Parts: sequence; C-alpha cells; structure tokens
Amino acid sequence: MIMKFPENFLWGAATAAHQVEGSNTFSDWWQWEQDSGLKDVSGEACRHYSLFKEDFDIVHSLNHNAHRFSVEWSRIEPWEGQFSAAALAHYKDVIASLRARGIEPLVTLHHFTNPLWFASRGGWESKKSVDYFLRYVEKTIEALGQTVQYWITINEPLVYVHQSYILGLWPPQKKSLSVANTVKRNLLTAHVKAYRYIHDWYRQKNLASPLVSIAKNMQAFEPCGSSFRNKTSQGFWQEVGLIVGSIAAIFAGASALIAKRSLEIT
Repeated sequence: MIMKFPENFLWGAATAAHQVEGSNTFSDWWQWEQDSGLKDVSGEACRHYSLFKEDFDIVHSLNHNAHRFSVEWSRIEPWEGQFSAAALAHYKDVIASLRARGIEPLVTLHHFTNPLWFASRGGWESKKSVDYFLRYVEKTIEALGQTVQYWITINEPLVYVHQSYILGLWPPQKKSLSVANTVKRNLLTAHVKAYRYIHDWYRQKNLASPLVSIAKNMQAFEPCGSSFRNKTSQGFWQEVGLIVGSIAAIFAGASALIAKRSLEIT
C-alpha cells in the first residue's frame, strides 16, 4: 500500500554544517577534534560545502520536498564582529539551489558548534552570549530572510547542555549542574530574542509570517525482531528515555516560566 501524505506535507531529511560541509576550521568543535586526539575527526567530511548541488540532486531523486540544514556561525562570523560576505553568499546559493529543485529550505541557526572567538569569551556561559548570538542572527536574517519561511533558532538545546555541561562529552567538556543551568537559561533567552527579532523583521518587510522554533529531540525504539531479548531491550531503552526525559524536564523547570515571560524580554 502506498501512503499518501496530506497536501503541503513536508517530507525530507536534515544535516548539520559540521557533519557534512568539511574544513570547518573556525569552530570550537574543529579545534576540540585537533586537541583531544580523536581518532575520527570531521576533516573534509563529505565536502558538502562544495558539492551541495550534487547532493541536492540526490535529495530531489528521493522525492524529498523539504531539507533542513544549518548555516555555520563560525563561517559567517569567523572573527568577532567581522562577517563574511562570501559565506552569506554561499548560503544564499544553497537556498536558491534547493528552491530550484522544488525543495523547501528549513534553516537552522545554531547546531551545536560555536565560533572559536565565541568559545574563548566563555561561550554560552557568558552573560554576553545572547547578545553575540543575536548580532549573528540579525546579519543572517538580513541576508537570507527574503527566501526562507522556516527557521530553527537552536538545535536540541537540552541535548547540547546535557552532552557538553553535564556528561562533559562535547566541548567544552565540563561537568557542572550550576554551569549547565546558566547555559540552559542563556540558550532559552537567545531563542526567545531571536524568535522575536525574526518575526519583527518579517513584519517590517511586509513578508508572510515565518515559522520559528527550536528543534526538540525525541527518541523512539522498535524491536528488530520478536525475540524476548529484543522486546526486553526495547523496553529497557524506552525506560531509560523516560528517566532521562524526566531528569531533563526537572532540570529545565524554569524554562516554562521564562517562556511565559518571553513577551517581556526586549
């Protein structure tokens, strides 16, 4: 049986710049890969930065009508306050290439990686992190906003907090609940301010209202077979997911209050 999607249903896949572009040398993840001695590093990745048109031909052949990708902050603002016209022009070309193939672009502004200069100033722990991020958002929206309807401000913020500041597995590899809470609050505030700026910008340009959100992580498990072992494993990992989700909900308890007051944030 062939499933028929509802009209205007978006069907596609997603990438992160650091995963696919290659040679992302101005980001904290690139530096971390070099300093930590990782066996597997991003390197040239799949050279999507130069091969994106060929990649989008493949996307089109799979009958996708949407594609989520991230613009790389460290390419757009490789040095503090210095924005790359070439990088912004590149992402304009990426969006145009998607649209030429009938593929709706969904653009992510932050997908785990940060510019080196931003990390050296304290990253998301810093009180200034929100202002730094908003400045980058403003430049990016001004350059790309005319051709994008869907925006993701921050990809999976609680995953970033958990991996980078609780488990300490991702840069900056810290393990501190208090620091993690500070980062969480800054990320949430950054999302709210970016959300408001993007909507205000579209209104001022008399453009159709954009759809703006974070990307929320989720996990679901299906057993690969009907054996007792497989079904038990499924149940175990679902329970783990529930426990982790509950901890995250408790940890993010202040989020609802901050979101409720988001209209008061200027």
